[in-house]
Amino acid sequence: MASKPADAKGGPPPFPGLGKEQTEAMFHMHKELLDAYEQASRAWLERVKSEVDLWSQLATKLTSTRSIPEAVTAYQECVAQRIKMAAEDGRRLSEESQKIASTITRSLSNAGRPIGST
Repeated sequence: MASKPADAKGGPPPFPGLGKEQTEAMFHMHKELLDAYEQASRAWLERVKSEVDLWSQLATKLTSTRSIPEAVTAYQECVAQRIKMAAEDGRRLSEESQKIASTITRSLSNAGRPIGST
């Protein structure tokens, strides 16, 4: 029975059947994807905070209004801002999706080639 090649630490290779270049390319893609997800997570967390701030500001404005037209104006301004935020959300989601798809596509098209070759 033939033994499988071991890695530098004496254990089995991380991905049997893949060459060193393919394994390195896969790890590189994995790192790029994790970086993209981390950036997206930070951006969306900031976005959630801005949403909380928006509605908190509306509540503050509504408690200080003295008339119904004043309250309606405060609410209209808040909704207008929320619509702008929704448009920005869509743009950001599209950009993030394109970045992730591009990373995956680039990595798949480079499969089998050493990192850095084009």
